Amino acid sequence: MANVLVLNGPNLNLLGTREPEIYGSTTLKDIEDRLKARATEVGLGLDCFQSNHEGDLVDRIQQANHKYDYIIFNAAAFTHYSIAIRDAIAAIDVPVIEGTHLEHPSA
Repeated sequence: MANVLVLNGPNLNLLGTREPEIYGSTTLKDIEDRLKARATEVGLGLDCFQSNHEGDLVDRIQQANHKYDYIIFNAAAFTHYSIAIRDAIAAIDVPVIEGTHLEHPSA
């Protein structure tokens, strides 16, 4: 069974309440619950983590090495300017899939 780590960056904990007219009413927990259910259906192990702090995300990336088979990462604002996160990703052997699009449940 493959193990996947889903990382979410700053402000994604506010999904569902932050500008719902733009981002919808689906919360990060709703998204994580859907991902976990789907992972179970297809036989994947899945862990989720969100932080507003760059160092916490760097720590999780480093800890993922040899523990997870893949990382799916929505770095949010850190996508644009975090050299520390880029370096952490470059230093591990785990493939990282950058996910910057959150699917609205009605889509």
